[in-house]
Amino acid sequence: MFISNAYAQTAGAADPGLMGNLSTFVPLILMFVVMYFLMIRPQQKRAKEQRAMMDALAKGDEVVTVGGMLGRVVKVADVYVTIEIAPNTEVVVQKPSITTLLPKGTLKGL
Repeated sequence: MFISNAYAQTAGAADPGLMGNLSTFVPLILMFVVMYFLMIRPQQKRAKEQRAMMDALAKGDEVVTVGGMLGRVVKVADVYVTIEIAPNTEVVVQKPSITTLLPKGTLKGL
């Protein structure tokens, strides 16, 4: 009585074509591009800098470990680094546990 009849549309709007399919993927592609430049690329850059710092470690360098220990490098091997954390106190740590290379002269009392 008060409800009108509803009819289905004809085939005029059924085929959006190539542009319709492409426009549905543009936001997804844009999201991946933004994620690459905001998250993945800076992380790769930091990892590259960390590797370069670990390869450049030499005897006499002053470093900070992941655990917060500060010390002077006494001996460098392929995988391990020996650090003097106090007079006559040496600790052997893995190279990846070195986080920061301090400027020379930071640890004057050691």
